[in-house]
Amino acid sequence: IKRYDIVVFNSDGSILIIVECKSTNIIINQTTFDQIARYNLSLNAKYLMVTNGINHYYCQMDFETERYNFLRDIPSYNEL
Repeated sequence: IKRYDIVVFNSDGSILIIVECKSTNIIINQTTFDQIARYNLSLNAKYLMVTNGINHYYCQMDFETERYNFLRDIPSYNEL
């Protein structure tokens, strides 16, 4: 069973954002992004976020190329 830290849903019930939360003493690295990307294979969220409470990273999925693109910030709700 997979457990997701935070899942944000659209009004239609589809998954918009998944968030992976790490402890403040955990350095966020490629392994962390690989973990959330694996989770997203079945969830198909448009946005991913990884945080350790100090550093926050935001990505938007590009499903055509099967990659994620880093964003400066998570888009505002109106932009979503």
